[in-house]
Amino acid sequence: MTPAIPIDVRSQVAIYRQRGWYCVPLRPRSKSPVRNDWPNVRIEADDIKTSFSAKDNLGIILGEPSGWLVDVDLDCPEAIELADSYLPLTPAITGRPSAPRSHRWYIAVGATTEKHTDPNDGSMIAELRSTGGQTVVGPSIHPDGEPYDILDGDPAIVPAPMLAACVKALADAVIVKRGVPAPIKLPIQAPRSAADGDVEQRAIAYLNAMPPAVSGSSGHSQTFAAATALVHGFGIDSDRALAILQTDYNPRCTPPWSDRELQHKINQAATKSHDRPFGWLRDIGPIEPADDVDLSKLLAKPRVVEDDEPAPEPPPVVVDPGVLPDRLLRMPGFVNEVMDHCLDTAPYPNPVMGFCGALSLLAMLAGRRVRDPGDNRTNLYLLGLAHSAAGKDWPRKLNIRILQSVGLADCTGERFASGEGIQDSLHMTPSMLFQTDEIDGLLQSINKSKDARHEQIMTTLLTMYSSANSVYPMRRKAGKEAAGVINQPNLVIFGTAIPNHYYETLSERMLTNGLFARMLIFECGKRGKGQEPKILDIPDSILATAEWWENFRPGAGNLVDWSPTPAIVPHDADASRLLVDARVDAETQYEKAEESNDSVGTTVWGRVSEQTRKLALLHAVSRRCREPVIDGESARWAIEVVEHQTRRMLFMASDHVSHNDFDAMAKAVVRQLKKWKAKRGDKPMPEWELTRRLPWKPSDHKEVIKLLDTQRLVVRQPSDSKTRPGFVYRLVEN
Repeated sequence: MTPAIPIDVRSQVAIYRQRGWYCVPLRPRSKSPVRNDWPNVRIEADDIKTSFSAKDNLGIILGEPSGWLVDVDLDCPEAIELADSYLPLTPAITGRPSAPRSHRWYIAVGATTEKHTDPNDGSMIAELRSTGGQTVVGPSIHPDGEPYDILDGDPAIVPAPMLAACVKALADAVIVKRGVPAPIKLPIQAPRSAADGDVEQRAIAYLNAMPPAVSGSSGHSQTFAAATALVHGFGIDSDRALAILQTDYNPRCTPPWSDRELQHKINQAATKSHDRPFGWLRDIGPIEPADDVDLSKLLAKPRVVEDDEPAPEPPPVVVDPGVLPDRLLRMPGFVNEVMDHCLDTAPYPNPVMGFCGALSLLAMLAGRRVRDPGDNRTNLYLLGLAHSAAGKDWPRKLNIRILQSVGLADCTGERFASGEGIQDSLHMTPSMLFQTDEIDGLLQSINKSKDARHEQIMTTLLTMYSSANSVYPMRRKAGKEAAGVINQPNLVIFGTAIPNHYYETLSERMLTNGLFARMLIFECGKRGKGQEPKILDIPDSILATAEWWENFRPGAGNLVDWSPTPAIVPHDADASRLLVDARVDAETQYEKAEESNDSVGTTVWGRVSEQTRKLALLHAVSRRCREPVIDGESARWAIEVVEHQTRRMLFMASDHVSHNDFDAMAKAVVRQLKKWKAKRGDKPMPEWELTRRLPWKPSDHKEVIKLLDTQRLVVRQPSDSKTRPGFVYRLVEN
């Protein structure tokens, strides 16, 4: 219920805290938290004034931190309509004018978050939200301008299992109310014959050997495997496959699926691509497995290939786009000028490092001064990969010389001692360029160490990246009355690392925590030829541009006391169209990764549009700092760079990141064979050479090679050598 008299956000947060609930600040008219580490934030009454602004929205942290306060979020009109008939009664109900009574609040000790979606179109029906989540409440304002209701009722206390069952029943009722979707017919249907009855009996026997689906134990995947076996494996018509699932599989499932849900699985099996030929289970003849064979795993195992039939397709391969083409290492104007001076004076000119150094310098100078129409800023995290003595330090030294020449020596840093140290540095100097050669060591420490200090550095880097267009509240220090804030922090990182050391740090945990997706990674390849170093003055045009940026202070105040309001660099029509198309393409790739449960893919593709717009903005201000416009040239360059780098990152992740030690060993073998092939062409690698490079136990080699042979990635063959009999290995051509 929304009161007639507006209530101050901070006053209401204090009321919620008195009731035992923790709140987090959200951006104005948004559901997005101000801080990335909000799940760990516990704002007490004394900190409310400094943590919340009067314009902030607020969210209540759910679950265990707030005494097991949970929210049943009703995401569709049917769920709201049927809720009173299925959910326990509670006096605590909130919503907003266009979605009244859409949130039901309870105290349910031990409840876990559970989402219920429409199995036909994937739309959300209802969600039981608990620990790890937050819900927006009044007096917050929805992005559409509607006020949220204030949570002022007393949530009913209910057992968590009962509440979960009620929400599930409500979702099922909505699915039934919407009706069963029409089946999708297979594009290729096998002609019916007397043999069809035998095929169906074999299919039923196959299903009976498959384990039933159990909710919470990959039930969706198990049922999809069953539907795939019927529709694609045995080539059974969609309507008959549905009937078989209903009568011969569904009764064993816990809980049984609705007809609508089963139809959705059949539709998926009929329309999605598969790595087996149509009808492959039907064509291999009767199956008489031993009692201990799990037939469902046949869907993931290669069948025996006879000499007279085509081999199954190998697993899909992530294409390597290679290192970034040299032509994309050029940006008209300031970046080109700095890069050219760097290459002209460096003992070992390195175009990639020169480009990264110049781009990071511009990103720092333009920080807090310009933004694009979407409020994207110039803060970048750049990583250059090069071997030792390849010219990594010269661009860093040049950046320091340029900044010193215009009075900005205090805007640089070298090492990340701690998260608090980064905050303190930005509190004193809100725009900073950190140039460090220890990025791989830092990532290794974060990945393997249990030291909370490294985790804090990671959290701070993530938070500062996302806070560039907002205000970052400082931590409260002992003996200090006010913690203060960092107004629009602009943290730019130019890190360098040795390629092998960096790739060794990659893990699924590292790739999905957000830092990997925020970094633009540039690889140098081989070291270039050296030249005699030159002592040349920095060109006047470079210093003049750097000084212009330092004196350009849009907003209120002066050079000493400046409250920035960055100038907006507009898009022209061509750039707007290109950037929208690029965003849609990235969203399509994100959805594909989401459908395949690819957490790395969703993490990386989710940042592509933002990275593209940042680079397009920098391209525009590099070319013309005083009257910049983001045009088609800027947009095309940024789109090509980011898409190339994204695909390269995903390839390197697929090549190096492993799910377990055994997977890591398999990928190590593949990498060694790729290196061998790059140098020796079609000549196979001798077994003795592989074991020399990877000195594992013989049993480990045997198991890894067996796996790779099964996956049709590596072929093991007898050696043709008469003097050195043994085995050789080849990569399977993709």
